[in-house]
Amino acid sequence: MLHRPLFRRLALASGALISLLAVTSTNAASDRKFVTTPTLSVEARTLVNLLEQAHYNRDAVDPADYGQVVENYMGDLDGQRLFFLATDKQKFNEQFGGKAIYWNLYSLGNIDAAYEIFRLYEDRAHARINWIFEELNKEFDLSGQDTYRVDRSKSEWAATPAAADALWRQRLKFELISELMNKKSMDEAKQTVRKRYERMLKNVADLELNDVAELFLSNIARIYDPHSTYFSADTFEDFGIQMKLQLVGIGALLGIEEDYCFVKEIVPGGPADLGKQLKPNDKIIAVAQPGSEPVEIIGMKLRKVVEMIRGTKGSQVKLIVEPADATDASTRKEITIVRDVVKLNSARARAAVFQVPDATGQTTVPLGVITLPAFYGPADSEDPEAEKTSATKDVARLIEQLKDAGIKGLVLDLRHNGGGYLSEAVDLTGLFISRGPVVQVKNYAGEIQIDNDNDPAVAYQGPLAVLVDRFSASASEIVTGALQNYGRAIVIGDTSTHGKGSVQTVLEMKNLVPQLARTGEKSGAAKFTVQKYYLPNGSSTQLKGVVPDIVLPSIDEFLPIGEGSLPHALVWDEIPTSFFDGSPLDAKVLTTLREASQRRQAQLDEFAYLRKNVDWFKVRQEQKLVSLNLQARQQQKETDETFRKEMKTKKEELAKSDFPFREFRLGPPPPPKIKAEPKEGDLPEAVEDELSTDESDESYAKVDVHLRESLRVLNDAVELGESPQYWASNHPPLTLAAVNRKG
Repeated sequence: MLHRPLFRRLALASGALISLLAVTSTNAASDRKFVTTPTLSVEARTLVNLLEQAHYNRDAVDPADYGQVVENYMGDLDGQRLFFLATDKQKFNEQFGGKAIYWNLYSLGNIDAAYEIFRLYEDRAHARINWIFEELNKEFDLSGQDTYRVDRSKSEWAATPAAADALWRQRLKFELISELMNKKSMDEAKQTVRKRYERMLKNVADLELNDVAELFLSNIARIYDPHSTYFSADTFEDFGIQMKLQLVGIGALLGIEEDYCFVKEIVPGGPADLGKQLKPNDKIIAVAQPGSEPVEIIGMKLRKVVEMIRGTKGSQVKLIVEPADATDASTRKEITIVRDVVKLNSARARAAVFQVPDATGQTTVPLGVITLPAFYGPADSEDPEAEKTSATKDVARLIEQLKDAGIKGLVLDLRHNGGGYLSEAVDLTGLFISRGPVVQVKNYAGEIQIDNDNDPAVAYQGPLAVLVDRFSASASEIVTGALQNYGRAIVIGDTSTHGKGSVQTVLEMKNLVPQLARTGEKSGAAKFTVQKYYLPNGSSTQLKGVVPDIVLPSIDEFLPIGEGSLPHALVWDEIPTSFFDGSPLDAKVLTTLREASQRRQAQLDEFAYLRKNVDWFKVRQEQKLVSLNLQARQQQKETDETFRKEMKTKKEELAKSDFPFREFRLGPPPPPKIKAEPKEGDLPEAVEDELSTDESDESYAKVDVHLRESLRVLNDAVELGESPQYWASNHPPLTLAAVNRKG
């Protein structure tokens, strides 16, 4: 079973269908027939033209390549290769393979192929789930020696219906054993599995024409590279919300369960939180706009519910709610909430000052940490007085607070930072260098543009380290690579960063096609790659990423999360170096810091703890087949639980030596998140990841081995700054002065 934070990571990368099948409705098996609408036809043709004319990789794709969309799209619909048959793939390849899809899109804007394939998937799902309901009435032998491949995403579809039946019998055994191991009876386990597939039927019925089109057209875009995609109008709106870190609404996370919309979580500081009327687990029965009758939302698609609840700032929305604590299911309460800007502060920068023991262990050194989850830009707002938030402005503010607190060095934590605005990467790098090239950008024609930091002002001039992992991508790699090129920081983390060295642009369809703009309706958008970027020294971060100066053990090394694991990834290359006043850290500095870290990695208990966890995780990742013998699974579970208890005890012991810290946040400290309590019958969550670096509500994680070691390395660098024999050009290492070596 995957650990909870790891499950989150993998879920983000496991295909578009997960998000599309996340909610349910009351719609049953349908006789509906999707056809390409005039609007979708225009958007499909526009997408193909954009990709052919403006995509960086356009010459690498020809019409025949469009044929591979068939299998990729089938795989997105049926991610575990359980519903379709191999003969289905053969049939659709013959019907739509080669250049057929291309010419239908290019000439006609026709995506009926997507709907025909989806219709068969829908039929297969209904037939299979009805078969499952029949099978659940039978007895299951869980004492045999057969196994099941849990991850079938790379497997072939079953060759025949009989082979598919055999595969599904294994699948059902696997699911039943999972429930039995959570202290359920066989009858309870069967009921849970049955409900799961009842929900799936509703999920499939809930998919609409635009959902299917988005899935199909995104596969078209990904032929060119893995970061190009098509956004439906609704997805495009959600994309803008994430980039701006705010939306206008009530500040509640909603979910769907058995056709009812319920409150999963209240966002701290949002209108719902401030109103104190809406509570977690409350069921929302109806929604009313001012002056209108309430509209019942039972069985309605979650996205539609959210659209009804969102609105303009200052407007009211009325919710008819069944309170979670109601003893009578007929109890109703009317709540009026004034919509307001809800800032998504979980992605904003935050900081802390850690007290790290010096070499003697007798005194401590104050070292700062700034955690930046994304490179966000200024948020649009209807209020001219509203704060314009950006990553650079937030980090600059935090730097001033940390300097006032007397820090001797700073760690910039870019782990799990997937990027964001390129301009923010340039500006943020400028906080640590006086001026000069930060990134070089090359377009399809080979034209190179250099983005410089032209501001001589420097926010922080002291010793600096950058902490990264395999999830640090794009803008994170620009900042990390530039600071490494300048010799401005020591880079610490996994064996490399993600390796995303491409630049995307997002164009809304109605801004490209006048006839779409005239309708006044929301339109979709295309995100596609238009440039590659290179570090000041001319090296691309594409595929290879940024290689840290000091490497730490990590479970990330055993996950398929790098750019190289993505299909159609662009190649690595180099361009001429730009002219910049700096060079990588002196070898004697790097060697000294690296050797000190390696000694600690060999001696400290926390690294033995880390390696033991990594080794255990590696074994579990390599275990492709799972036993369908209940007794064997129970024995393995007991072994795993014994290991986790041992690691938990060890973690609690190690936590006693965590460095004391004082936290800094932008604005008042947020209240604890208000979450719904687990409901009876909910599937159990994955066990807590002992290696988790997820933050709690108000503090940094306990026993964050990578951060602890980064602070020690930084402390070593501070001490080297006091030893002239390690200086280059009469300047201490890891400081701004060390960069300007000509003087």
